[in-house]
Amino acid sequence: MRIGDAAAAAGTTPRALRFYEQRGLLPPPVRTASGQREYGLSEVARVRVIRELLAVGLTVDDLASRVHRLEGLLEDPPRRCSGGAGPETFAPVITARLAALDGEIARLTALRERLARHAATGGAAVPGEV
Repeated sequence: MRIGDAAAAAGTTPRALRFYEQRGLLPPPVRTASGQREYGLSEVARVRVIRELLAVGLTVDDLASRVHRLEGLLEDPPRRCSGGAGPETFAPVITARLAALDGEIARLTALRERLARHAATGGAAVPGEV
């Protein structure tokens, strides 16, 4: 199927497919005689897995660092992406992403508290927070 059809089947855009290809998440597709990309059902399934992993908070860089592990998620039944604690599994990536999210939550919580104190004082400067 052509790029537009594959993107629609995977719930994304042709631009995203080209981006995933550039970042190494998708192998270069077969090309027609006229140079157009041709995708199969396995590529569509892979894009769906990529989108699911991005939706739970992993980044493209996270996925690129473990691209070889994506194939296991396409199996029936899928292999666990964390599958142990080795450096080649997703476990270290997930641990690092959770730590980054925890840090961002802490930063935003502190910012919210500071803004709430500012609002409580009627907009006056809060000592020590200028």
